[in-house]
Parts: sequence; C-alpha cells; structure tokens
Amino acid sequence: MPRYKLTLEYDGTPFVGWQVQDGQMSVQGRLAEAIEAFSGEASRVGAGRTDAGVHAIGQVAHMDLAKDWEPARVRDALNAQVRPDPISVLSCEIVGDDFDARFSAKARHYLYRIVDRRAPLALERNRAWGVFRPLDAKAMHAAAQSLLGHHDFTTFRSSECQAASPEKTLDRLEVSRHGEVIRVEASARSFLHNQVRSMVGSLKCVGEGRWTKGDLEQALAARDRAACGPVAPACGLYLVKVDY
Repeated sequence: MPRYKLTLEYDGTPFVGWQVQDGQMSVQGRLAEAIEAFSGEASRVGAGRTDAGVHAIGQVAHMDLAKDWEPARVRDALNAQVRPDPISVLSCEIVGDDFDARFSAKARHYLYRIVDRRAPLALERNRAWGVFRPLDAKAMHAAAQSLLGHHDFTTFRSSECQAASPEKTLDRLEVSRHGEVIRVEASARSFLHNQVRSMVGSLKCVGEGRWTKGDLEQALAARDRAACGPVAPACGLYLVKVDY
C-alpha cells in the first residue's frame, strides 16, 4: 500500500479549517471526498491543522491508497475532483511508510500579512488584515526579537489549545515593510494553537505605539492569556512551508 505526500495550497476563507467537522466544509474533508471519487477508496488525509480562514501556500499532507497510482495522475485527479473549491494539489510523490505529514515535520514556516492604509481592502479582502492607521514596522521587528528562543508561551496560547506543554522554541520572527504591506514571518518546529496570530496582535500594539518592547517582554513573562494583545484575524495568516 503506497503512501503519497501531497503539497497543497488553498484559500481558507470558505473552510472551517483543515480538520473534518460534522456538517461543515473542511479542507481535509474535501480531499477525502476527492480521493474516494477518483479511486473508490476511503482514505484519511493526515496533516498538521490550520484554523478556519487560514490559508496555505505549502501545506503538506499524506494518504495511503491500496492501488499503486502514478503520482502525477493522483495530483491531476484530485485537482479535477475538488473543483470549484479553492484547493490545489501542487505536487504528489510516493514516500516511505514512516513518513507522517504532521509528526515528521522539523520546521513550519508561517507568514502574516498586514496592510496599513486608510482605505479598506477590496482585492486583498480575506487575504490580509486591513489596519486603518500607519504602523511602525521597525519597532515591531525590534520588539519581536524578544520572543525568539525557548519560552513558556502561555500568554500567546489559545485557551482551547490542546498541546501538552506551553513551552516552544521560536526560531524566527521577522517584521518587514513592503510598500503598504507589512510581513510578519515566523518559523519553529511547532506552534501552539493561535500562537502566531496572538503574537501578531501584540506586535500590532507595538506598531501603533501603544506598547513598547518592554511591554511585550512583560506580556511574555506574565504567562497569562489576559496579558496578550488582541488576536489577529485568521485572514492574514498563511502556512508557507513545512520542512522534513
């Protein structure tokens, strides 16, 4: 029974997230339907989760099929079956039985996009967080460096997070301006539920001048969800790449 590795992109706007939920449309559920439609097999598609409204540029998933299909045929068949939903299988390859898209991952890379302009978003609606006041990206970047390394990230953890420990190692957190777009790029082996969006929301407070770098450091040290700034909306978050 071959195992297939899929690399995907999707617009998370119409989905309740990656994971199957009864009576609602999920990325995982649509892919499972597509697999059964072309192969006649019921196969579970495994991957790390993304939340409702979160997008992916390079999500990775795996599945097992009884028949040994050509990977290119699997890719094309899945893309045909998921239409018109905004999911695209970018590539498909056969991997070893020990490959697990979630647990074999060595690093995950996320991008958060903010557009700070007075006019509301039209083309970028549901693709970025529209902020109607200018943000200081340099101050945001300087403050972000205090979150690097191994910490207890309870402050930046959802109350619904199911991780066994709030301790994580953040390898990269960079903030840069590109015209009216501010990019926040984060990398770690794994993240807590809502960690990236929570950090971005607090960095926005720094960009507005309402928080200092010291305030962000105090929020981290508090290990208290109540110390976090407003959580950034899901629409600006992208899973960019997973390393193995």
